Amino acid sequence: MRASSNPCPNSSAPTTSDPVHLRHLSLTNFRNYSRLELDLPLGVTIIQGQNAQGKSNLLEAIVFLATGKSPRAGSDSELVNWLVRDEPYPFARAAAEVVRASRTEQIDITLLPNKGNGRFRKQVRIHGVNKRAMDLVGIMLTVLFRPEDVDLVSGSPSQRRRYLDIALCQMEPAYCRALSHYQKVLAQRNALLRNLAERGGDAGDQLRYWDEKLVESGSLVVARRQWLINELEKEAALIHLDLSGGVERLHLRYLPSFDPGQQPASARTPYPSTQVLRERGVAYAELSVDQARASFLAHLYAGRSRDLAAGMTLIGPHRDDLGFYLGERNLRTYGSRGQQRTAALASKLAEVAIMTRVSGESPILLLDDVMSELDATRRRMLLEVIPTVKQAIVTTTDWDYFSDDILTRAYRLHVHEGQIDEVENAGTQMG
Repeated sequence: MRASSNPCPNSSAPTTSDPVHLRHLSLTNFRNYSRLELDLPLGVTIIQGQNAQGKSNLLEAIVFLATGKSPRAGSDSELVNWLVRDEPYPFARAAAEVVRASRTEQIDITLLPNKGNGRFRKQVRIHGVNKRAMDLVGIMLTVLFRPEDVDLVSGSPSQRRRYLDIALCQMEPAYCRALSHYQKVLAQRNALLRNLAERGGDAGDQLRYWDEKLVESGSLVVARRQWLINELEKEAALIHLDLSGGVERLHLRYLPSFDPGQQPASARTPYPSTQVLRERGVAYAELSVDQARASFLAHLYAGRSRDLAAGMTLIGPHRDDLGFYLGERNLRTYGSRGQQRTAALASKLAEVAIMTRVSGESPILLLDDVMSELDATRRRMLLEVIPTVKQAIVTTTDWDYFSDDILTRAYRLHVHEGQIDEVENAGTQMG
């Protein structure tokens, strides 16, 4: 259904940067949405509904269009409405009309069935022209905060790497290309290491080639992650002071598997400080790609015998981590649940500020039922931030989490079984 024909934007957001405005969202056979045509205003949109009605699915579709990947599906086939699975030619489609700096972008992804294997392939189009999924990244900047993201501090290193990668990819297309190249080369190098471990043979020339390829892209990944962590710490520390009532100062540290600013002392001791790095991390105010390249290559060479014995690459950005600290106390190990949530929220809000400053565009803030995961103090702080964002789309099970002031200015919707309707007398005038 079309929830509105022409919603007028709210007027609470500042005007220091151009907004990224998701003006229209179209879904066909996407999750539990058989058909949706939804116009969205600038300002705050609140979507209320009970669990399993489609709130998270809608935000998932927005992120899917923004990055080419679902933030939660294991495979793209999960995105296709199960009601159409038995049709002769099942498909799902998500499309958006995005306004950026007075120009309109038309993007869409169609999931089409592969013959014979039950899987689906993406067909990505921008302005009706077939493109790679990677070409979507950066068109519609988004920052998503889900209940699972509350576990950013206490969760796995891969979750924190993904957090850094999604933010950097949206700001820097070159980073996204380097990360993709690194992952492909890493798979090739690991396959060679396994083969050498099983069959033996001269590793010299073969590994030297893949070492150089790995370092070519991996050094950029390392350098840009250090840059982002530096920026996150500056912003998140200030936000965290507000969230904690000014009593706790947050520190973020890069926890790499090798020191990118130093080269190993010798081939016999390539990892003298790996455990120390995992505890205290590194903090280079400036780390150049060339500096990271020289260090990464030297560490790969020094650790070659260990890689051969393990049959895999033991160092590199695929083993990076991000640490959250209060003073010298690692919050992952020693922080309370409340402290971990506060640090995660501060980092997500810092991401919005950094993305705005770097790109000159205010990203869309997507909050997926996080109010229920926060205590009253943190909920109040988040409610103060929401109206300052140019476009925020917030889902909830309960209207009572929001102040009367926000509810009056917000565009309010109700979702039930994949059907969205406007809530009357919401305070946003529709023209």
